[in-house]
Amino acid sequence: MHPAPSIISLRKSATLLLTLGLAACAAYVPHPLDTHSHRIGVDAIQVSPEAMPLPALRTHRFDPGDGLDMTETAMLAVANNPDLRVARDAVGIARAQAFAAGLLPDPQLSLSADHPSGNIAGSNTNAFGLGLSYDINALLRRSAEHASARAAQTRGEQELLWQEWQVVAQARLLFVRSVEGERLLALLEHQRALFVDRQARLRRAFDDGNVTVDAVATDYAALQGVEQKKRDTQRTLAKNRHDLNNLLGLDPGIQLRLVGDDAPLHVDATRVRALLQQLPEIRPDLRALAAGYSSQDEKYRAAVVAQFPMMSIGFNHARDTSGIYTTGFGLSLSLPIFNGNRGNIAIEKVTRQRLYDDYQARLAAATAEIEVILDDRALAREQLAAAQASVAGLHDLSAHSQAAYSAGGIDVLTYANQRDALLSAQMEVLKLEQALREQEIGLQGLLGSALPADATDTPAAGDPEPGTAAPMTTTPTKVEQAR
Repeated sequence: MHPAPSIISLRKSATLLLTLGLAACAAYVPHPLDTHSHRIGVDAIQVSPEAMPLPALRTHRFDPGDGLDMTETAMLAVANNPDLRVARDAVGIARAQAFAAGLLPDPQLSLSADHPSGNIAGSNTNAFGLGLSYDINALLRRSAEHASARAAQTRGEQELLWQEWQVVAQARLLFVRSVEGERLLALLEHQRALFVDRQARLRRAFDDGNVTVDAVATDYAALQGVEQKKRDTQRTLAKNRHDLNNLLGLDPGIQLRLVGDDAPLHVDATRVRALLQQLPEIRPDLRALAAGYSSQDEKYRAAVVAQFPMMSIGFNHARDTSGIYTTGFGLSLSLPIFNGNRGNIAIEKVTRQRLYDDYQARLAAATAEIEVILDDRALAREQLAAAQASVAGLHDLSAHSQAAYSAGGIDVLTYANQRDALLSAQMEVLKLEQALREQEIGLQGLLGSALPADATDTPAAGDPEPGTAAPMTTTPTKVEQAR
């Protein structure tokens, strides 16, 4: 007969097991919610080039002291964008879930005690039961569930990378629109000054009886049109500035000094189209969808494994009230007669098919987006060449008009109309150059930094074109400032 363990020793064993379990527990740390908005200045933001999502950003020096160029603006957006901080937290959750899925399932310990009471004859003792069991099905599902969680973590990381790409593209886009807005505003101001001068001259000519009231009224309407364009440009520029500050996580009142006017990249459309076959490896969003499909495939496999009977195996040791000890083996098994996890299997299978179709649709859309940009770019190149030729011709004509006007060969209205035509053509060049920049930024947002060069592409913005020596101001680059 086994020696009778005392209730005290049993309690000691339970206390020891409980202590070991509590030793592995995490401690709660409070983190009160901050209800105040905190936005700091540019100089206080820490930007780590090695943490940037694109090679072009990792090799660029970040120095906001002399203003922000386009690349520095993109780096600042990656480092301080509020939405990216939330996305990084989501990736942290996915990593924690992958860690949780990789842990082995815990065994189950059961402990019971019985005390005899009432009118009992004979010698009786306290009874106890001690059991240890393990869920075999949880162990069988662990491999698929862990693989699914790891794939979900990869999906989250790739989605974060894709979101960083888009933030970089949006920062570049707002930079270009702000800089081009400043150039357009300067051009409109010059045009407005021309109309003001022409209006004053026409009024004097009208007072002298040399022009009709229709000419004065027509010119005044043109002046009002220019002023309206200037006001619209100012509002658009202010909105772009505010949007850029918001994207960078800065206070709306901060006035950023944007420097440099990066020239359009020389992109080889043929080589870009050759990259379309590599989109599944290049694009983080496609890699994220592929990882999501793998995760769902593992969930489907786990559901198939779960259709088998739920089984739990265990061992127990007990003593009854008569002092007899027993040691035994326990096995519990579910009977998959009515359910058999068939519903979950059907759900996971259909979900996997949806993710498959989603991936195919995104892949087709990615190809179409790039093709649309390349086609639009080809059209913009043709239009820019025509606009630049028009500026060159109008500039030559303007020189002759200036001489004719000085000699009294043409009147002020004819001369001013010719100057107005030149400025309008220059505005068209600005808009087309901005369109080309935005198209290239769109390509960078879809392909990262892998844009193959083509020396035959559109001339860089800011390069001297024949006859463009007019009031088109540009912002000096950091290299020019250093000189």
